[in-house]
Amino acid sequence: MENKLEHPPVNFGKTGVLIINLGTPDSTSWFDIRKYLKEFLSDRRVIEVNPIIWQVILNVFILTFRPSKTAKAYKEIWMKDKNISPLLHYTQKQAEKLSNLMSKKNLIIDYAMRYGNPSIRSKIASLHEMGCENLIILPLYPQYAAATTATVCDEVYRTLMKMRWQPSLKIVPHYESDPLYIDALVNSLKKKIKEINWKPDLILASYHGIPQKYFDKGDPYHCYCHKTTRLISEKFTSVEIKTTFQSRFGPEKWLQPYTDKTLESLPKEGKKNVLAICPGFSSDCVETLEEIQIQGKESFLESGGENFDMVPCLNDNEDHLVLLESLIQNNI
Repeated sequence: MENKLEHPPVNFGKTGVLIINLGTPDSTSWFDIRKYLKEFLSDRRVIEVNPIIWQVILNVFILTFRPSKTAKAYKEIWMKDKNISPLLHYTQKQAEKLSNLMSKKNLIIDYAMRYGNPSIRSKIASLHEMGCENLIILPLYPQYAAATTATVCDEVYRTLMKMRWQPSLKIVPHYESDPLYIDALVNSLKKKIKEINWKPDLILASYHGIPQKYFDKGDPYHCYCHKTTRLISEKFTSVEIKTTFQSRFGPEKWLQPYTDKTLESLPKEGKKNVLAICPGFSSDCVETLEEIQIQGKESFLESGGENFDMVPCLNDNEDHLVLLESLIQNNI
């Protein structure tokens, strides 16, 4: 009698889309913050120093003292009613609204975080189990950098390396000059200016910084940031826009001018009414809400400034969803 092998039942025929942001701790507790920082700061794309020396510095010094400072910052902006960070909230909303906007039988849209939860590994496994033979990865970083976009790709590749039946893969490229992205930023600027009762002397376009040595090694991030600002300026001409870089960490030289130092010096230059926008962040997070809206504002006013405000990130607004839908559709 002939034995027929029957393949185990599997789901198939679907396309999965994974939008991926940086990450967030699970809570504001010291232990959760420490766990998140350990994963983030152990990434050799993020910290390019001798790994043996760095692990000593990280575990003996940084992870002993920094979690308390970081926890304080997260507590300032934590969404207590939902008990999640704003970044997680808005990323969830983006995935949810995109799913409704792109409602198709064989298309599944989900989200993941590069660091923390939900992990890239767990979400790719989940999409695979649901029958996604095709995988589209959308890193939510408009301006490419090795420490952001590339490390997302690294983690995706590491996950696929352990899979027997790999899906086909597409990575959505950086979109710093996409007309829909620029239009969304310009619209958000115009909306905010209508809401405030003063005219800005300057608009500060603040991007997350990277060490200067990464730029010297060929990272294109700096150029992409300036390109975005230039394209915004071409469509929004009523107020000067200046590019700065925030969130520097450690003693090394980072991309300049620094956002915090610029905010301290602007009142002395006669720029006493400043509006900030953070084009490189797809969702409001600790870097925008605490570092700019709270710390930056306080520093600016203490230095002699009169009015300061920040344009919200694109978050889950309609313009942003139209952009993200377009980026996905171009890769299906």
